Amino acid sequence: MGFGTSRPSTGASGGHPVTTGTPETAPPAAVPRIPGVAYVGLGLFLLAVDTVNVFSALRDLRGRVQAWEPPVWEYSSGLLSLILMPLVALALRVAPPSRGHWRRFALCHTLVSIVYSLIHVGGFLILRRLAYAAVGRLYTFGLLSNFLYEYRKDVLAYVVCLTVFAFAAHVAQSATKSASAVGPPQDPAATEPPLLDIRDGTRLIRVRPADIITATAAGNYVEFRLQDGRRPLMRATLSRVEATLSAHGFVRTHRSWLVNAAHLRSVAAEGSGDYQLELHDGVQAPLSRRFPQALARLRQG
Repeated sequence: MGFGTSRPSTGASGGHPVTTGTPETAPPAAVPRIPGVAYVGLGLFLLAVDTVNVFSALRDLRGRVQAWEPPVWEYSSGLLSLILMPLVALALRVAPPSRGHWRRFALCHTLVSIVYSLIHVGGFLILRRLAYAAVGRLYTFGLLSNFLYEYRKDVLAYVVCLTVFAFAAHVAQSATKSASAVGPPQDPAATEPPLLDIRDGTRLIRVRPADIITATAAGNYVEFRLQDGRRPLMRATLSRVEATLSAHGFVRTHRSWLVNAAHLRSVAAEGSGDYQLELHDGVQAPLSRRFPQALARLRQG
């Protein structure tokens, strides 16, 4: 026998930081880590492009070059492009596309693209000379005369890589924000209100606190008045019931009365200093002047 709380059965058994500043002075938005799938996708794309170029060169230069030369040309360039991907990612983190910072973005990536091309051309030149030297031949390449030609191709490759990385970062950032907004799934039992057990003789009645209008002392029992008209009687003291119901908005208005503040409709003063409360469905309850804190709570809520 007792008065307690239980959860409804479910079946089986910040502060947000604020920054100030104009678009010209506010720092550009940070770019998250580039997803690995972007590197893999670009790598496969480069491999496909280089392979197509190899077969095209073998067809167009048939009889003028040996069969191993076009693969050396194309795959040495592709290898350096793969090696230089982290440089593009780093440049994107330093200067991401951001409103009000386009000059910074353009200047940074123009300078990095020049460095990119110098490393790319110098790197594949070393690899090709090593490959030719291995078969006793000399690979000739006029760096100064051919750099502008190579730079035009490298700028295109740089822009493609930069665009793919920026798009992948944007998608990753959007997914992170969505996951944060949705949050982890909640246990329905944790969000639903608890049920209170009222033992009326041999019956056990489970009700929500919001469904109880009043609880009144009746000798060694407490009588509950419910919204549906039922008035179960449980053997208990009102003080014991108050200890449970006070956390659910119930107020002690009289030595024999507990009132659910959510059901209050009006408060009427009486000449003696006491008050009369009107509750849900016209239920009347006293508010004694001996409980001034009750009046204050009811006025607040």
